[in-house]
Amino acid sequence: MNNEKKIVGATAAKAQSAPAPDAPGKVDSPQKLTKPSWMFAWKKAVQEFSQDECTDQAAALTYYSVLALFPGLLTLVALVGVLGDGQRTVNSALETASRFAPKEALDLIRPVIEQMVTAQAAGFALAVGLLGALWSASGYVGAFSRAMNRVYGVTEGRPWWKLIPTQLVLTFVMLLLVSLVMVAMVVSGPVARTLGDLIGVGDSAVTAWELAKLPVVLLIVMVLVAMLYYFTPNVQQPRFRWISVGAAVALASWVVVSLGFGFYVANFGSYNKTYGALAGVIVFLMWLWLTNVSLLFGAELDAELERARQLQSGIVAEECLQLPPRDVVGSEKRGEKLEGSIEEGRRLRLESEEAQAQAQVDPHGEGSGRSRDSRRAEAN
Repeated sequence: MNNEKKIVGATAAKAQSAPAPDAPGKVDSPQKLTKPSWMFAWKKAVQEFSQDECTDQAAALTYYSVLALFPGLLTLVALVGVLGDGQRTVNSALETASRFAPKEALDLIRPVIEQMVTAQAAGFALAVGLLGALWSASGYVGAFSRAMNRVYGVTEGRPWWKLIPTQLVLTFVMLLLVSLVMVAMVVSGPVARTLGDLIGVGDSAVTAWELAKLPVVLLIVMVLVAMLYYFTPNVQQPRFRWISVGAAVALASWVVVSLGFGFYVANFGSYNKTYGALAGVIVFLMWLWLTNVSLLFGAELDAELERARQLQSGIVAEECLQLPPRDVVGSEKRGEKLEGSIEEGRRLRLESEEAQAQAQVDPHGEGSGRSRDSRRAEAN
């Protein structure tokens, strides 16, 4: 309760005293940070990652990831069905994904995708999948927003009529970017050659696309992560950067962790012996959790780089980041409810103390609600 009250108060205070995100004289890019500032940012990011309980936050994000997964798969498969040869295209996409994701995780979703491919009415499935994916993914964006507010040490101050539309628009844009990633992944091999023949480009263009496909996918994912980092927290940040340091670190760590986890599962893990038929589910959930852990660490690093820029510019940010909130209406209402709850508890305590004190002064019940005359009548 005290910590919550402190954060609510700090959010309101930042609205009054925090300098503008792009205040004159402030270090405006990580490239201008000194080596001690970089070391401080990395060290502080590790500390805050632990203090903010980001591993627990990643578990919550994993739950919302699972909710958004299957509507997203339905959208992908329906899109593939609209484009043409579904089974061959899906195999190509899964082959590309196998470079990063553990085999057990892909084995879990492969039968689901193949069953969807054999279904009919791709156009209807695409519409249903888009609506389901939008609603489910907005839950993930909302959970990520709460985690980011914790990273930046603020409470959510945007009223629901601002917050929900913002999250839905962000979710829609993210789904478009994810769709671009999916299309880029499936346009390879025979699919790429078929499309190349349709649009009249030669084999050299198809070969160039095969080489550039993976960097393009990684670039789109980095932009997607940067959008999550910038738009979800209730803080006004410096100008939007299409590729942030935290997003790059998050993506790099995700690739390393995914490859390492896949190697461990394939060579040293005993999930099949321990969990039997559920091994694929366990591996898939752990991989999603590691993915969200990487995302949150990247967010912590971006926040601490902002702190380092503020400190190097002479802004007092040792204890908390000095970034003004986007809105404080929700924070003020939350603070009023919190104060009301505290006041109600204080009143209950004082009434109890008064009753106990009265009982000690009048042990025979003189302080009770009965009138003095009735007590005298009973005594006679």
